Amino acid sequence: MNALHEVYLKVIGADGHPSELTVYQISLRCLIIFALGLIIVRVGDRRSLSEKTAFDAIFIVLLGSMLSRAINGNAPFALTIVSCFVLMIIHRVCAWGAQRSHAFGKIIKGRDIVIVRDGKIDWKALGRNLVSKHDLEEDLRLEAKTEDVNDIRVARLERSGDISFIKKNDS
Repeated sequence: MNALHEVYLKVIGADGHPSELTVYQISLRCLIIFALGLIIVRVGDRRSLSEKTAFDAIFIVLLGSMLSRAINGNAPFALTIVSCFVLMIIHRVCAWGAQRSHAFGKIIKGRDIVIVRDGKIDWKALGRNLVSKHDLEEDLRLEAKTEDVNDIRVARLERSGDISFIKKNDS
């Protein structure tokens, strides 16, 4: 067992001593972590990469942060890899729960908010969600392809932060 540990230290380098890692060891750590990170994300959830909600964005940020610590030697290599798989499982379980329970989904992913109804802007809803008039106008032009809010039957600030529009003349 001691000989195996010596080989591990020679190939991967000692954890907690980043200044002692060689270029070869850091490169090998990068290769291993890249492959494992790809596996974690592929086994995890495709939608998490699109960062559709804060729930998904937090998963990606935490995963990247944890994996980087394994590359630079600031955290135990094997323990970090295991922790990343646990994080992916937590994310999957929460996503599964959100898919099966609307109430749970609203808790972890949020909910959409109506900001325009029948051409009338809900200024309080915009203010509570820190959406400026200019943000609404920009999305109106880019997404709804109109400059007139009176053309809009309903606009929602989605859980992703995007604004979706349904025009009055849409069936």
